[in-house]
Amino acid sequence: MNIPKTSHPRILIIGGGFAGIALAKKLSKQEVQVVLLDKNNYHTFQPLLYQVSTGGLEPDSIAYPIRKILKNFPNFYFRLANVQSVDVDKNAVITDIGTLKFDYLVVATGSKTNYFGNIEIEKNSMAMKTIPQSLNLRSLILENFEDALLTSDLHERNALMNFVIVGGGPTGVELAGALAEIKKGILPKDYPDLDTRMAQIHIVQSADCILKGMSKQASEKAEEFLEKLGVNIWKNVRVTNYDGKTAVTNTDLTFETATLIWAAGVKGAAIHGLDAEQFMTRGHRMVVNEFSQVLGFKNIFAIGDIACMQSAQFPEGLPMMAQPAIQQGEQLGNNILRLLKNDVMRPFIYKDKGTMATIGRNKAVVDLKRFKFQGVFAWYVWMFVHLFFLIGFRNRMVVFVNWVYNYVRFDREARLIIRPFKKR
Repeated sequence: MNIPKTSHPRILIIGGGFAGIALAKKLSKQEVQVVLLDKNNYHTFQPLLYQVSTGGLEPDSIAYPIRKILKNFPNFYFRLANVQSVDVDKNAVITDIGTLKFDYLVVATGSKTNYFGNIEIEKNSMAMKTIPQSLNLRSLILENFEDALLTSDLHERNALMNFVIVGGGPTGVELAGALAEIKKGILPKDYPDLDTRMAQIHIVQSADCILKGMSKQASEKAEEFLEKLGVNIWKNVRVTNYDGKTAVTNTDLTFETATLIWAAGVKGAAIHGLDAEQFMTRGHRMVVNEFSQVLGFKNIFAIGDIACMQSAQFPEGLPMMAQPAIQQGEQLGNNILRLLKNDVMRPFIYKDKGTMATIGRNKAVVDLKRFKFQGVFAWYVWMFVHLFFLIGFRNRMVVFVNWVYNYVRFDREARLIIRPFKKR
């Protein structure tokens, strides 16, 4: 990998997400060598992926080059690599560009879509965890309407304009709201010769409410907002199979759809060599202690979505969201520096700053520790928070200008099929 030899301890970070970037920043300008490996050369602001999928934003406005984030840090090295395995006996990481030894290893690989073992759904549905997946979804949505213009088969036309979102968490709710606004304000202008009123948007939720991790008030208000936008919500229903045309559920309900979007769950993106049963939970997350150390190791850590730090308050581990990942990365940076000074590490304590979700124009729900509110003010809070955590002044300005333009014109300019997508 052409990483210089050094007398400083080498800290190897796998993953350039929220956790990995926060850790690298904390270790900057310290007497350590930091090496970060990622399969992409950019950091993705995942909370806004749904806006890329629905044409609200271009992908470069929610992505930022990793090298640019950490360009002024001495003793920092980035390599574009696919990590294949970890040799815990030799303290080495094996990748497609070579092998590298470490003094301390931090796994921050994040999460990936969990299909719960259903091969047919995995093969035929659409995921939305990465920028390429979001671009594929954007192309497919637009291509479906183009194809709907060409067919004289009513059932095929309805299937092309029928969107089924599996999962009623923040991702599913935000995506459904965005699609509903496109149906209402944009499709009639883009496709005047197509009866876009026939377009249907469905959320299929296995639980008895949407936004299950949020308060009852947030869940009920979000459901009210979605129903006003014309979204169909099916609760206590589970999709059991999808062959590319028909979605089958555990009830008598079926959906004829050309687009099924899977937002029903995620699991940790485990690495071979650290994926043994004694390290992993049911959700493929690595069990760590209060110092983020992987079970059984002193010099191997895991942070972010891949890590399962259990406590009385969070028996199944911390929420798989940006804030826990950022806080874990910052705390681990401090703890590694304490280790190097032979000081005692401090346990991680999660500071819950709240959760939020947007349903569309002037519609959002926010749960803070002491306050819960919904509606227009919640929508402004949601926008401010997401702008604040975007990396890079340019990205903040581009997103802000796009949001203002979309709000004033009720439009989404990025309705572009840059690369056509066809399901296999």
